[in-house]
Amino acid sequence: MAVVRGCHLPDDLLYDVGNHIWFKELDDGNVKLGMTTVATAMAGQLVAFTPKKVGRDVQAGKSCATVESGKWVGPAKSAAAGVIIEINDALVGAPTLANQDPYGAGWLVILKPADWAAVRPTLVPGAQVAAAYEAKMNADGFAGCAPGG
Repeated sequence: MAVVRGCHLPDDLLYDVGNHIWFKELDDGNVKLGMTTVATAMAGQLVAFTPKKVGRDVQAGKSCATVESGKWVGPAKSAAAGVIIEINDALVGAPTLANQDPYGAGWLVILKPADWAAVRPTLVPGAQVAAAYEAKMNADGFAGCAPGG
């Protein structure tokens, strides 16, 4: 697992570093999306998670959900286009799950991707993500995650 400035980034995921979103390929060809520890550390405690509804189309580079914290409201952008096939209802009821367990219980949505073969090469594999995240943190002036992030 990569650890960059205290932020954990599991090796088994793919990362859209620019949007702080991780992707996990599922056995059925769908992909699970979530926010990285960098995203949750920058946003602070989440207070609301509003996903698009199941069955809705998501355009590449557009929002699959809106995330709100005490200091930020904004889109969770998906690098992949597709159809939302599942949302994390537990996260809707308890948005802080994304802060507590961003790679487990705090996932956002599951997407049936439209053209995963084209999108996958644009994402950074976890084993190679450290340098990309170091550069992104420098560019954003982000000091890092709290211990345990």
